Amino acid sequence: MAPEVIRLKNRYCCLFVLVILLSGCAGLQIQAPSDTQQVGEGAVFEAVPKSAMTDNRAVIALLDRAQFDNMSGQREAAGASLERALRIEPRNPWLWLELAQLRLDQGQYAQAITLARKSNSFAGRQPRVQAGNWRVIGQARAAQGNSVGAEHAFRLAAEFAQKAKEDSLFNF
Repeated sequence: MAPEVIRLKNRYCCLFVLVILLSGCAGLQIQAPSDTQQVGEGAVFEAVPKSAMTDNRAVIALLDRAQFDNMSGQREAAGASLERALRIEPRNPWLWLELAQLRLDQGQYAQAITLARKSNSFAGRQPRVQAGNWRVIGQARAAQGNSVGAEHAFRLAAEFAQKAKEDSLFNF
């Protein structure tokens, strides 16, 4: 068979397996790959250096403060720091993603979805951000009991994560 056909079959097989796995464990936490960090209570994000999110020192300081507050259980203070950072850089998709993740951890699922969508509107051609946003949306939908919507969001997250991986391979 032609390599393109084999590659296409492999993609469909992986997608099918992913959908089957996600449908069986929509309410379970997904095991994180080795290059991820645990954020908040439930969601897993790839470790992203703050310098990749922004080069503004004030925003980096606010991100550090929000991370510290979140880790010490002061989620309202963490949210306030992220909102201040967003007043400085309102079009930064990483900041919207961080706030969406925080709202997800707080159980504010509808707001988490709204914030992740807003982040996607600013993400442009940043598949890593888009993958994180779709993971948040998928987790929020699963928590709301919308397994079909969650599966769709997780499928998109996987596609964007694959695109981000491919992009990183070609950017060396």
